[in-house]
Amino acid sequence: MKIKIITDSTCELSKEYIDENRIHVVPFSFQLSGIEYEDNFGIELNYKDFYNKLRKGEMSSTTQITPFIFEKIFEEYVNKGYAVIYIGFSSALSETFNCAQIARNTIMSRESDADITIFDTRSASAGQGLIVYQVIEMLKQGRTKDEIIDGLKLLRKKVNSWFIVDNLNHLKRGGRISATNAALGYLLEIKPILKLDNEGKIVVADKVRGRKKSIRSLFDKFDEFASDKELQTVFIHHADCLEEAEFLKTMIISSNKVKEVFVNDMGPIIGSHTGPGSLAIAFVGN
Repeated sequence: MKIKIITDSTCELSKEYIDENRIHVVPFSFQLSGIEYEDNFGIELNYKDFYNKLRKGEMSSTTQITPFIFEKIFEEYVNKGYAVIYIGFSSALSETFNCAQIARNTIMSRESDADITIFDTRSASAGQGLIVYQVIEMLKQGRTKDEIIDGLKLLRKKVNSWFIVDNLNHLKRGGRISATNAALGYLLEIKPILKLDNEGKIVVADKVRGRKKSIRSLFDKFDEFASDKELQTVFIHHADCLEEAEFLKTMIISSNKVKEVFVNDMGPIIGSHTGPGSLAIAFVGN
């Protein structure tokens, strides 16, 4: 049976890669200063303009993808004879994964032979992008659907997803840290090193003082935790801080022989909650 890979826009893979590999990306929506946009590779609002608006104090909020939208998309491919694999944004960070489950159950209630798998990456941004990339690699190797699902379950346990933010106010607004901690962090130049844990929740793993040290810490996490570095495909995602993303890439390539390093834009869905200057890295660990 043919396999269709579906994900959502928080994977933040490039449009060129998405088109080349015929991945169906379901876009989130976001609102900025009273205007609603679709998160569609920066077509409606390019990333630089989005982050510049945030820097000027404009507020952005995000909207989850509804069960109705998922149902229409899943059913389209089921009717074309595809086995569907939806690779979704962490269920610990959004209700969108549950909306996909609802859509699947609705279709299965009337079409019991429909083949739809809903997979929670327990990740986002660079981590989710890495997982989608690895699934495409499995497809290119001719893996069956069951083999891909088994591979996903193993991969999810090994994906390391680390990130830093430049301004703690965005995390404060989202309830990730207290107003007191945000104020202290600003005064003391404290930068938290964050990661997604095994449940897909954001946790503070470490703290350093200063932006340069926080970027260096992302390299240190890769150097410490990455397995089989010569086989690694690393993903670096940035919120309008390309120069720093390229610097991190250079550190990795200069110190390690890796297979490839992709640098992608961090889109407005993740960026609404982490702010401009956020930087994420994902790789496969032990």
